[in-house]
Amino acid sequence: MRDVEDWVLLLLVAGISLLFGWILWPFAGALLWAVVLAILFWPLNQRLLALMPRRRNTAAILSLLVVVIVVIVPVALMTALLVQEIADVYAAYRSGALSIARMLQGARDALPVWAHSARDILSIPGLAKLPERLGAMTVETGQFLAGQVINLGQTAIGVAIALFVMLYVLFFLLRDGRALMRSVGDAIPLRAEYKTELAAQFTLTIHAILKGSLVVAIVQGVLGALIFWALDIQAPVVWGLCMAVLSLLPVVGTGMVWIPVALYLMFSGSVWQGILLLAYGVLVIEMADNLLRPVLVGKGAQIPDYVVLVTTLGGIAVFGVNGFVIGPVIAALFLASWQVFASARAAR
Repeated sequence: MRDVEDWVLLLLVAGISLLFGWILWPFAGALLWAVVLAILFWPLNQRLLALMPRRRNTAAILSLLVVVIVVIVPVALMTALLVQEIADVYAAYRSGALSIARMLQGARDALPVWAHSARDILSIPGLAKLPERLGAMTVETGQFLAGQVINLGQTAIGVAIALFVMLYVLFFLLRDGRALMRSVGDAIPLRAEYKTELAAQFTLTIHAILKGSLVVAIVQGVLGALIFWALDIQAPVVWGLCMAVLSLLPVVGTGMVWIPVALYLMFSGSVWQGILLLAYGVLVIEMADNLLRPVLVGKGAQIPDYVVLVTTLGGIAVFGVNGFVIGPVIAALFLASWQVFASARAAR
């Protein structure tokens, strides 16, 4: 009879937990970032709490203000600039002021004689239709981005609600985080050493991704946007965002953006601008990754680069922009759980 009661209780807890998760699913992204920011700003909150031991609310509020100033405001400003540039680029393309076919034709005309001869000898099928195809792709991409801009405006209330939920939950995580972690840990039916190892791996992965990958991506994106702005290349913020996103993907990197643009500048007659962009990309943008990542991450999450690449892409495909955090975290917990399982089997 006791076994039946235990199974009924287990099914009840599982069913109610699934319903609870279903109710919270619309705010899954807000809750995820509340947890991530709580982990990142936990040391700051602890330092403030050491200065005011009996003022947990004040320490949490001050930490929350730092989050707003350091994270929320810059992200909001960059989003506004990005939306404006996307709208301007799309409008320029629709009006004919920006033509992919004309740009490619200009670059092709600037090629030396030997390059034209090689192109004629190779006579790659379909090469003549490349400008038209790229133009069609640009129209479709522009329509998609314009639609996203419109959707962003239409869901401004939803964004505001999600932001409020994130900050509200973040406040309580900062104030009561230790008690909450203790309660969750006590409810998980695992040995203390297993729970400690899994929690440490989760925290380490969050720090590695956010302090390492995200900060480096932001720095590289800003550096890229600055050189594009200095060279008077249209939509520098959009290009900077592209470099920041590609910086999150191991192996791919920001060179997927600045190398083709530099080559285009050189072939289209802006030789010194192209050379400057190439030199800046190698000596500044890429060097930022080599200098900052070891300092910010240290040993990191100990996940192979190919696993990070696949899980990041898979996470983005499944969860959207939140996937670049969720994917590697799941990978880290997957590896850690199997390591714990192997240790438990070996100890028997």
